[in-house]
Amino acid sequence: MSRVGLRPTVVPSDVTVTIDGNHVKVKGPKGELSRTFHPDMIIKQEENEIKVERPSDSKEHRSLHGTTSSIINNMVTGVTKGYEKKLELIGVGYRASKQGKNLILNVGYSHPVEIVPEEGIEIDVEGNTKVSVKGIDKERVGAVASNIRAVRKPEPYKGKGIRYENEYVRRKEGKTGK
Repeated sequence: MSRVGLRPTVVPSDVTVTIDGNHVKVKGPKGELSRTFHPDMIIKQEENEIKVERPSDSKEHRSLHGTTSSIINNMVTGVTKGYEKKLELIGVGYRASKQGKNLILNVGYSHPVEIVPEEGIEIDVEGNTKVSVKGIDKERVGAVASNIRAVRKPEPYKGKGIRYENEYVRRKEGKTGK
């Protein structure tokens, strides 16, 4: 049984949390996040801790309990430290560049692929082959990184494509001659 929901979220001194029923607003040095949670979850703030309680032990309430607690913890971490996902481009001629805020990818297609980041998401290019996606919302940072990776997923024969940093790509053996 998971006990994620039982752990309280510790709120640092430079973070302000406003709880209005099931709507939580977190404001910190890096920005502000707000989210509305399931109406059954009971969210309480006691001094510098946020606790989530569930009304019953039903399967739905147990799953919502851990999820709600984890999302609130991610919101507090996001406004204090932020989140970052790093990607690598592997392949001959594969390169990335920035044009204003937009990311331009040359990954073997007949045309460059342009990716426009969402509001609150910052994309940096280090060298020609490393891309980092930064932001305060963990869910949106992961979604943008996933969309960039989906432009050219790593293939199993030569390993070419866009992959997360430290991602292991399982390699296959090619055809064998007679």
